[in-house]
Amino acid sequence: MALLRRPTIVDCRILQKMRFMTVLLPVWLIACPGECRTVYGFDLNARCQRAYAALNHLRLQEGEQLLEAEKRENPSNLFPYFLDNYVDFFELFFGEDPEEYDQRKDNLDKRLEWMRRGPSSSPFYLFTQSIIRFQWAAVDIKFEAHWQAGWEFRQAFLETKQNQEHFPKFSPSAMLGGALEVSVGTIPEGYRWLASLMGMRGSIHHGMHRLEAFLGQADSLAQLFRDEASFYFLYLQFHIENRRKEVFRYIQDNHLDLVNNELLAYLAVNLGVNDEQCAYARDICLKRSQSAAFYNLPQWDLEMGTIELDHLDPDGAVYLYRFTRQFKGKFYLKEVFQKLSWLYYLTGDQARAESFRRRILESGSTATESDKDALQEARSGQWPDKTLLRARLLNDGGYLQEALAQLQTKKMGDFTRPEERTEYAYRLGRIYDDLGRKVDALSAYLTTIKLGDRQKQYFAARAALQMGCIYEERKDTIMALSYFRKCLSLKDHEYKNSLDQKAKAGIARCVGD
Repeated sequence: MALLRRPTIVDCRILQKMRFMTVLLPVWLIACPGECRTVYGFDLNARCQRAYAALNHLRLQEGEQLLEAEKRENPSNLFPYFLDNYVDFFELFFGEDPEEYDQRKDNLDKRLEWMRRGPSSSPFYLFTQSIIRFQWAAVDIKFEAHWQAGWEFRQAFLETKQNQEHFPKFSPSAMLGGALEVSVGTIPEGYRWLASLMGMRGSIHHGMHRLEAFLGQADSLAQLFRDEASFYFLYLQFHIENRRKEVFRYIQDNHLDLVNNELLAYLAVNLGVNDEQCAYARDICLKRSQSAAFYNLPQWDLEMGTIELDHLDPDGAVYLYRFTRQFKGKFYLKEVFQKLSWLYYLTGDQARAESFRRRILESGSTATESDKDALQEARSGQWPDKTLLRARLLNDGGYLQEALAQLQTKKMGDFTRPEERTEYAYRLGRIYDDLGRKVDALSAYLTTIKLGDRQKQYFAARAALQMGCIYEERKDTIMALSYFRKCLSLKDHEYKNSLDQKAKAGIARCVGD
């Protein structure tokens, strides 16, 4: 019954005070925000700028130390939490450690939550979120989380577009927005309706123009983000626009630091290897800084091994094998074991060649088309013709006269297998193409298409693509379009996805899309 006693005078006074405090509390919180809650903001101060530069040079430990110091001294600054994502991105994208991915993948939502604490009136509010999403989309692809990657890419695209509308003078939006627009511009015509339905419309031409315009700006933010923008611009100009000469001219004319900027040095080497410039790529590898301050990028061994292999140098095995022992991911592994098998096959060590071929069957994944090709070759039980293989590798390395000399020891009639005759014509076409002998190249490519348009090898499709590029250079749009479309029309062959993407990009260039 004590619980039902009537309130005393003291009880009533206490209740009145409590009601008074309840009314006063919100007023007090509004009047004293600095004392009651943290007001977060985006302060791109000098220390954050140094951290950002260190991270984009792949000096990750130095960058992390600067970020931790900023968090201690300015706990309300959101920039350190944004730049933390660069650490995750570089380590996961290049290292591909599945255990690290499992431990860090929840950081996406945590980082986005941090950014949402900032003022929506700042242009960095959406910009930071879109960069975070874009980076995780790239990481998710590496770990084959394709649906998640697609969702994050879409969100990054829409947030960047919205930020551009709200803050048209905020130059960094053009950096990411241009790169995203180019990517959307490569979506096949048959799927454009789906992209449009999802709010994404892109143009290769317009996206590249935005990136190039950003790189030409002189404001402080454009200067700060220049290296990151250069990475996007050069990669897309090389792989999407096929303007390879312009890529290396840009690197030279803008004096990009290929000694102390590990990220740009790696990009230049990778593009050099892909452009049959192994001597150029080797020179960068040898001259770049060997400081222990840089992130230990396992791909350096992959690039050096490929460079040596493409000059038929057995020393490439040392680099390639070291890559397989250090790399924790699944991408490239089948391709690398294929290269190791080729090295020993060409030097006559068949036992080791067979041993590494078995590793192709056991290791890695088929996420990349080169890995798929390696697996298919290993399962076939057949070994490539040594003359054709030497010519292929030498051509890939840019050693054109040596490659041609290999083929000149043979005639098409010397090959008994239909796919080898097709490859012989294709290899001649590629070498003539690279030597500038375009008439001879076109003739060899036509022979390749005639022989191989029903074969599962990629030779006919790539020959059609190359013919499209030759006619595009000649400003013969009608012929260029016909061969780009011929490339698309060929079905069920190796490297289908990547060749189709290049053909679609060629069509987009020709029609000015």
